[in-house]
Amino acid sequence: MGLPVSTTLAGRHALVCGASAGIGAAAAVALGSAGASLTLLARRLPQLQATAAAASAAGAPAVRTLVVDLQQLRPLEVAIADLLSTDGPVHILVNNTGGPPPGALLEADGGALLQAFERHLLASHLLVRAVVPGMRTAQYGRIINVISTSVREPLDGLGVSNTIRAAMAGWAKTLSRELPPGITINNVLPGATDTDRLASIRDGKASVSGQTPQQVVDGWLAGIPEGRLGRPEELGAVIAFLASPAAAYVRGVSLPVDGGRLRSI
Repeated sequence: MGLPVSTTLAGRHALVCGASAGIGAAAAVALGSAGASLTLLARRLPQLQATAAAASAAGAPAVRTLVVDLQQLRPLEVAIADLLSTDGPVHILVNNTGGPPPGALLEADGGALLQAFERHLLASHLLVRAVVPGMRTAQYGRIINVISTSVREPLDGLGVSNTIRAAMAGWAKTLSRELPPGITINNVLPGATDTDRLASIRDGKASVSGQTPQQVVDGWLAGIPEGRLGRPEELGAVIAFLASPAAAYVRGVSLPVDGGRLRSI
């Protein structure tokens, strides 16, 4: 019936934000292994270079690095304009960046919320507006936002993150109704995934609660039916699928990848 079942990304150009570590790095490797050429964006060049090497080894036909801080919107705008003018359209955009510091929402001042809003939602919106014209011309576009299961069930001790992640989900759902056919936007909602950020949250909880770090992890595992932490490469595989032609009819969803931790339907 001519259904678009392919998962190859040959001939496609993917821009992966937060590609220096964790889920972003795993997404870059997965997209590269599917045949996409890559632009890897983050603040830390040595770590970006390590991701670039891993993606090249996995089969990415071309890899570029772009050292930009998503908190700095004007430099980000200039860097993306330069990228599009020299390397052509971006067909796949992965919006991903480190989450806000943990803490109670009541203890966060307006500056903390504004900083998170700029780094997550405003930077993502800037990037979408920049890349959509090229996606429209190519008649192919995939926008994947890495956010959190907290858009369904807020997480204790992550007040600012819960707030901003929910805003991102609402923003993406709105865009899913506005983007033209052939350009999709979806959210991936990681659960407890074995990354540096999770280790930082673990250590912070241990310090506050008097538990050992392992006791904190054991508490998390008790609520995960799969019985373990997620692996970044598992998230990368889901992102690569959503970026592929096979996912052409998946649009405006928030997909948990959490080992069954969410209790809501």
